[in-house]
Amino acid sequence: MAIPAAQSPMKLMALQLLLWHSALWTVQEATPLGPASSLPQSFLLKCLEQVRKIQGDGAALQEKLVSETGCLSQLHSSLFLYQGLLQALEGISPELGPTLDTLQLDIADFATTIWQQMEDLGMAPALQPTQGAMPAFTSAFQRRAGGVLVASHLQRFLELAYRVLRHLAQS
Repeated sequence: MAIPAAQSPMKLMALQLLLWHSALWTVQEATPLGPASSLPQSFLLKCLEQVRKIQGDGAALQEKLVSETGCLSQLHSSLFLYQGLLQALEGISPELGPTLDTLQLDIADFATTIWQQMEDLGMAPALQPTQGAMPAFTSAFQRRAGGVLVASHLQRFLELAYRVLRHLAQS
């Protein structure tokens, strides 16, 4: 099965977050030096200076990674991808139909809001993206299993989108 192009940036962002999280985890497990450390003062001052420089470089990198243009474009592309995946789930079951319809409308509204903001800022592409090939669920089991996977990934994406939008709001 071919992977839609819009998933590649999502995987890159997920990998970046995973690497970031693993780096933080390692730092949290590091044991601090005892209070009677005999390290030279010049060494400690040099290390502090390097930490400040790295913090500045990291903040600059974060600003570039979380630029408004890139974030909004990726949010819109991902929402557009999820619209297609949710459409592929149509007919999953009669009792889930109304919930699926509501979710599709909410995702479409969110994507439209993002697109309108991109247009207002003058950073929307000339054409809206077109939907690539979506999976074809041929059995009830495939639709149900696909529904679980799509809902799970959508939830994680929305949690990430919330954090990114909150970061942009604080900038």
